[in-house]
Amino acid sequence: MIILTGGAGFIGSNILERLNQDGEDDILVVDNLTNSDKYRNLVGKRFRDFIPKNEFLPLLVAGNFQGVRAILHQGACTDTLEYDGEYMMRNNFEYSKSLLHFAIDHKIPMICASSAAVYGHSEVAREDAGDEAPLNIYGYSKLLFDQYAMRLFSQSESTIVGLRYFNVYGNGEAHKGKMSSMVFQLANQVRDTGVARLFGGIGKYGPGEQTRDFVYVDDLVEMNLHFLRGRVTKTVVNAGTGVSSSWNDLANAVILHLGKGKIEYFDFPESLKDKYQFNTRASLEKLRQLGYEREFSSLANGVAKYLEKMPIEAAQFSSGMA
Repeated sequence: MIILTGGAGFIGSNILERLNQDGEDDILVVDNLTNSDKYRNLVGKRFRDFIPKNEFLPLLVAGNFQGVRAILHQGACTDTLEYDGEYMMRNNFEYSKSLLHFAIDHKIPMICASSAAVYGHSEVAREDAGDEAPLNIYGYSKLLFDQYAMRLFSQSESTIVGLRYFNVYGNGEAHKGKMSSMVFQLANQVRDTGVARLFGGIGKYGPGEQTRDFVYVDDLVEMNLHFLRGRVTKTVVNAGTGVSSSWNDLANAVILHLGKGKIEYFDFPESLKDKYQFNTRASLEKLRQLGYEREFSSLANGVAKYLEKMPIEAAQFSSGMA
């Protein structure tokens, strides 16, 4: 059995779909369905059982699950504007530690979702302590677990991999509301109003010229399964494309695909100036050294593939949009 935390969420549900396509359905999905719209991500997918997140760990510790052969840990609080540090640390650090110790004790692989939020203002992010300076408690919670896991690598006989996700977009994210990708948000803005709204200029960055490393969710699914099924590997590694694109690039890709729209800018919020990553790009040097050779979707191709699927998704999830 595979344990998939966050299996009803954005990336987790895409992993679940791919596992099903590969003939895997002996899967235990763990998630929190307080946001009930997330159930839609599970419709039509196959899995052995579903357990609410707050009930799962006591059952795991009590030994209720036999024959677990892998953990895909995608569950987390991903709201970068969440300021309750105790809540964030319980969800992203303490919970992850329990899973890690179970994986080590049972000699099974564990693939974990980390985040590029650990890097703060590093413009070319390398998996190096000198580049790690998170700007919020979310990023710090992810960094702290990465560091904790690395200290235990020597105790593990099986794979432990932390994937530092950059700016992910793709189907299955509509329930995330204000934390959904800007592809989702801009596409709905353009469809509804004909206008894509972006931050104006700040510092050395012109209007809409802040950048991100945008990665299509299907590419992250491939990375998870590569490390799950490959040779024993113990590492924390970037999960991005290695290409930096501006918000203008992203908005123009959306407008081009939809065949309508224009960009308008608004003042950069004062409240974000000390918490905002202005420029991110993943260094892929370590990923390539680990033997991962697959190429990533370009921004234009990824946006086009996503928006071909998105009309149905957007109709299903119309509330809570940023």
